[in-house]
Amino acid sequence: RVFGRNAAAVSEALRGAVAHLPVDINPTQPRRNSFEVSLVKEDGSTVELWSGIGKGPPRKLKFPQPEAVVEALKSSLA
Repeated sequence: RVFGRNAAAVSEALRGAVAHLPVDINPTQPRRNSFEVSLVKEDGSTVELWSGIGKGPPRKLKFPQPEAVVEALKSSLA
């Protein structure tokens, strides 16, 4: 539930920041106990916007603030 709640918050923030941005949550089977956000560009390249794999404990450090992911997205698109 924690992963789903955080994924929903991040996807909502991304959709609010960039109009018509398609957001997919777990298009493939995710790594266990991990939370990552990636941008797949039109040319097929992938840019990691945020990863919580090396973070924690405490567990809350594994999840980003939605604003931080939005800023990373904006800098990747610029």
